[in-house]
Amino acid sequence: MALPSEETVPKVLINIRHFPDIVDGKISTENFLHASRDVVVIIEKFGKLFAPVKHDMDGNIEKLNNKYTLDKEKHKTLQDMILLEIEEGKTIIATESLIWLRRSLYMILLFFEKIIEDHNAGKATDDLVAFLKEAYKMSLEPYHGWMIQQLFGLLSRMVPPRKQLLQTIADTKDFPEAIILRDMEIFSKNLRLNIENLQIFYEIHELEKYL
Repeated sequence: MALPSEETVPKVLINIRHFPDIVDGKISTENFLHASRDVVVIIEKFGKLFAPVKHDMDGNIEKLNNKYTLDKEKHKTLQDMILLEIEEGKTIIATESLIWLRRSLYMILLFFEKIIEDHNAGKATDDLVAFLKEAYKMSLEPYHGWMIQQLFGLLSRMVPPRKQLLQTIADTKDFPEAIILRDMEIFSKNLRLNIENLQIFYEIHELEKYL
């Protein structure tokens, strides 16, 4: 049976702000931080497993917001804020915080995409441990020490099963899984565009050398 149209079905992630559209190659700082905070709200529902990720993301969002509020006009976009910080040469707090936030968001993105790909392939894999481990391996693992890697390996076994996780994301049992996954896919597309934009930005300006 076909799903109802986009126009007739309310968004499942109704309280989650999507990542901003990219305008002239730049990303709105305020909107990016709002969306990042909402990702933290989502992963906070997953339980203790994601507590270290939540803590790290919260810290980096706060540092970026502190920098942003120093001069909202000059820091209107992430790109402007980072380049101005590098030009001033006093600190690299925002530069460093954004790269770590981007890496954490990339892990969440990959995890979501693997669940979506599984669904689109006509599967409904219940055990998501392998998906999470692969997402971590491709995002944060290369930058973590051995002890943190081992800890994450142990904690990853606590990831909720598929059905429970989807209901947690939607915060409801009223929507079919297909609709929840549709909204996850819509959300993930703009998140990927933001992440890829920032990756290219950091590469062009060789910003990772400051870390």
